[in-house]
Amino acid sequence: MYKVVLVDDEQIILQGLQKVVPWAKYGCEVVATAVDGLEGARVIREVKPHMLLTDIRMPNCDGLNMLAALKSECPRMQISVLTAFREFDYAQQAIQLGVTRYLLKPSRIEEIEEAVRAMAQALGEQAEPTGDALGEQNAAGSFIVKAALAYIEQHHMDRISLMDVADNVFVSQWHLSKLLNRYTGKSFFELLGQARVNRACELLQDPSLKVHEVAEMVGFADVAHFSKIFKKVQGKSPVRYRAGI
Repeated sequence: MYKVVLVDDEQIILQGLQKVVPWAKYGCEVVATAVDGLEGARVIREVKPHMLLTDIRMPNCDGLNMLAALKSECPRMQISVLTAFREFDYAQQAIQLGVTRYLLKPSRIEEIEEAVRAMAQALGEQAEPTGDALGEQNAAGSFIVKAALAYIEQHHMDRISLMDVADNVFVSQWHLSKLLNRYTGKSFFELLGQARVNRACELLQDPSLKVHEVAEMVGFADVAHFSKIFKKVQGKSPVRYRAGI
């Protein structure tokens, strides 16, 4: 039996999908449900389903980030979207990330059954990942890394951790660390330090700011650590950088 997870913030839809869709007809069984993106990601890692039927406009959920994360971590899992969100470009990006079907609410039962049938058929044909599957996985990985880098850029002055970034892009810390290294050749701490140093270079242009003030403004707990990371990135100390020597 193929294991199925359903994710939607409307309980009535979750209940309806469980009752109305003839899951056994397609060799499927609903093993878990979730009501938002974060809970859905946790459940999926726990039960490792073969199929996912999910909304993408829910609390605690950036839909495209979630889809990219799931396709990157679980490339063999078949995903269909059931949503009221009708933006064409959004749907196109979801399809590029590898979703099997993009269904608009309210959907007819025939449409939902066709999506389930298509996912079951794809699972039955799977052996090794195809070129398309590998391309989708690479597209998903690239999407996640871009989102993670954007989050680091926006929050580098805060005391953020790898876990904070991973939660924001719906992947595990281990998987995010692997993706960052694969696509950038750098670790999370190197990327965070680089973002902070880049901002520090701008702030050091203001002579009214002391070095320790700049360090604090960009997120460093102490000036010694700031100076060490700054020199590693720029090849000179903050003082020498400010002096232009």
